[in-house]
This record gives sequence, C-alpha cells and structure tokens, in this order.
Amino acid sequence: MAERKTNGARPAADEPLKSLKGTVGDIHAIRPPLTQNPHAVRDTREKVLEVAIGREVRAFRKKLGITVADLAAATSLSLGMLSKIENGITSPSLTTLQALSHALGVPVTAFFRRFEEERNAVLVKAGEGLEIERRGTRAGHQYNLLGHVGSNTSGVVVEPYLITLSEDSDVFPTFQHEGMEFLYMLEGEVVYRHGSNLFRMLPGDSLFFDADAPHGPEELTTLPIRYLSIISYPQGSSGD
Repeated sequence: MAERKTNGARPAADEPLKSLKGTVGDIHAIRPPLTQNPHAVRDTREKVLEVAIGREVRAFRKKLGITVADLAAATSLSLGMLSKIENGITSPSLTTLQALSHALGVPVTAFFRRFEEERNAVLVKAGEGLEIERRGTRAGHQYNLLGHVGSNTSGVVVEPYLITLSEDSDVFPTFQHEGMEFLYMLEGEVVYRHGSNLFRMLPGDSLFFDADAPHGPEELTTLPIRYLSIISYPQGSSGD
C-alpha cells in the first residue's frame, strides 16, 4: 500500500496525537444515559394513529393561536378529553373529529395527514453511490453519496458519504459546517484534525464530533484512504 507524507501542516514533534482508544474511556465516563430505546416499536398501529391525530390537532390549534380552553369551549369537549386527544392517549370518535374539524376550520381528513405520510427508504447497491461535488472535491477528495431522504418526520437531514483520498489528493485546510459528523475508517491511515486536537485513525476507528469546529484530514499517512462520513443537521439549514 502506498505511503505518502503531505507537504501541508504537520503536527509538532511534541504535540501528542490523540488516539480513539485513549479517549473512549473518558467518553463513557461522562456519557449521559440514553433516553431512547433503539429497539422500541410502537404498541399498535392504532396507537400510532392516535398520536398522529393528536399532533395534528395541537398543530392546527396553535396555528390559530387559541388555547386548549378556547378549543374546549368551541367543541363542547372537556379540557381533560382534549388533553388526552392531543397527547395521543385516547382515540377520538368520528363525532369528536367532526367537532374539532368545524372548530379548527380544517377537513376531517387533515387529522390523518401525518399518519398517511410515506416513510422513505433508499437502497444503494455496491458501487452505485452518486459521486457529487463538495468543497473538498477541488482538493482531490472523492465523495460518493450513499443515500438521501429529504423532508422527513424527524426534522433532521442525514447525508452518508463514502470518501476516498488517493495519490491525487491534497490535504484540505479545514471544513466547518452545521450539525454533527461521524467518521468510520475503512482503509488506510490518516491524521484527522478537530479543532486543536489531532486523531490518528486506522481501519475500524471512528470519530464523532460537533462539525461547527474546524476539522479535516491533517496528514495522509497511508494511501489509499477510505472512510464513511455521516453528516446530520436540522432540516432547513445547510450541511455545507
């Protein structure tokens, strides 16, 4: 495998390289407990429908700028019943939905919109990732987008890339953008900078960081280099 040292900025001899192995223990020590069970499923499809209706009722009410008490008075429903509906705890009858429809000025079908939204999935077969232009492209970094789902129910955009650095690649000074980024090394060796820290990464190593800090490859040690880069940021903002 080819060896290459870059002519760009190099870490000082007395500047320690941070290894992922050296930081994992610290990360575990300060990591707060996870609040979401990644294996959880909805209780039933009916429960999903109740939650979807409740979210729509609350959204339409807030759009009109009225309180739960105002809506209760307009529909002759109790505050407790409206609270249960908005929180997806109870399944409203058709009569109740009609009352809410008249009070909020929307068709009954509007309450089912979120429930009926299509949830997208994208399969990219091996070697079929879309090669795209990003800021690092001009430095010889090859970006293959492995999938993309635009507007979705999570409110978050996720962009997974396969990045390849070869003999024609130069060290790119820094990247800096909104959101979080996760790197997973597949091949080669690179010294990666995040802020003032340097991380020597080998196959199997990963790095997860706040992408608002300057970051990018500092030293291309062993070529070719391939790693996964997964960038996430809020919908409506840009990951560039």
